[in-house]
Amino acid sequence: MRFLELKLFHRTQRDLASAINQTVDSYWNNDISEKEMIVTINALYENNKKKLLNDRGFTTIVQQTCGKRRLEVVKKITGMGK
Repeated sequence: MRFLELKLFHRTQRDLASAINQTVDSYWNNDISEKEMIVTINALYENNKKKLLNDRGFTTIVQQTCGKRRLEVVKKITGMGK
């Protein structure tokens, strides 16, 4: 297992979406633990809410870049799916 070295504060929505993709994909490939994924996703969510969300949910760029399966994981981790 390797630890992901990601920035927690992102300049653009595309950078943020890429970090989310990298985190979830690393978990699915068994490169990081579930706990590491949860901590990383929560940190990305807390530090980049304005880039991640709009009034109706995830921003269009994030939706297009991440896809439904990854965003379902993010929803469950952040509690948005409740």
